[in-house]
Amino acid sequence: MINRTANGYLINYDLPGLVYWMLTRSEEVDRTDLDQFERFPASASHAVRHGYIARPLVDEWLYVLRQVIEATWPGLVCIRHQPSVKVAHDVDQPGRYAFATWSRLLKRMGGDVVKRREPLNMLIAPFAWLGSGQRISPLDPSNCFDWMMDVSEMNGLRSAFYFISGRTNPAFDADYEIEHPAIRALMRRIHERGHEIGLHPSFGTFRSPAALTSEADRLRRVCAEEGITQSQWGGRMHYLRWSQPTTLRAWAEAGMHYDATLGYADQPGFRCGTCFEYPAFDPLSRQSVALRLRPLIAMEATVIEPTYLGLGTGEQAAHLLRELKRTCAAVDGTFTLLWHNSNLTRSADRVLYQRVLAA
Repeated sequence: MINRTANGYLINYDLPGLVYWMLTRSEEVDRTDLDQFERFPASASHAVRHGYIARPLVDEWLYVLRQVIEATWPGLVCIRHQPSVKVAHDVDQPGRYAFATWSRLLKRMGGDVVKRREPLNMLIAPFAWLGSGQRISPLDPSNCFDWMMDVSEMNGLRSAFYFISGRTNPAFDADYEIEHPAIRALMRRIHERGHEIGLHPSFGTFRSPAALTSEADRLRRVCAEEGITQSQWGGRMHYLRWSQPTTLRAWAEAGMHYDATLGYADQPGFRCGTCFEYPAFDPLSRQSVALRLRPLIAMEATVIEPTYLGLGTGEQAAHLLRELKRTCAAVDGTFTLLWHNSNLTRSADRVLYQRVLAA
């Protein structure tokens, strides 16, 4: 790959071109081989087809380049980063029962018995539903926000909570409104504890810049009414839906500072080839975009759920997530983890979550 010459070193690869191709997600433009949610799947990607999805190739390439630079100019010292972790939570369902319609409440009560094998929760459900007027009832199993913040703080982390503030597809979007007193109270509590609030644009916004802007404005308005101010605003697309570069530009047009969507739903790893946040670039217009991209390395559902890898909450899942975390640390990068509050209702979920953050 690298040869020493009389004048220095010869790198036998087009590193800038390879980095550009990975970071701009050029392979995703105008693709038609999409999944049922119109997402570009990992299974169709070059990284999965050629077996390098678990490697941050861009970071590895740039590490090699750094070695060449430092060998050529010994007096030049490149910047070193510290490994870090960013954990975020898409708030699809702040309460299992709190904001449900009667029909959804009955359906979820049935799910407690048939699907989740939790008959006690079926009995609790009506009381949790009735008790969620001003605050989400502590009886609601999905109301684990204080516990999540406790765990983050114990590990020296600041959680980000991304809220849905619109409804473009009722079948897939949330059943709460961010103006609801209980949601306002939750956002105030998150802010008071020093954690971050962000946007989780609804199902149909990934190809609708106007809708995404409307939802971003709505979130910022409610936060302003509650005295919540932040130096930056970011978030992640619902269902990880992304259309390159339409969604990219939609985030920038909405005045958001960063997006944290770019990971695959069907496979954890390095969709962008990096575990570093980086400035966005539109591969069609060939222009920089006023947005930072924060690659998603792993989502808990990808690892746990039978729909995807189906590893459950045991040792296999813990090993995979810890290996990804170690891989990020090896290149001094950031392990970005998505974990839904609604997947922290069982003790096994919580044990796995704590093991990963503490590793």
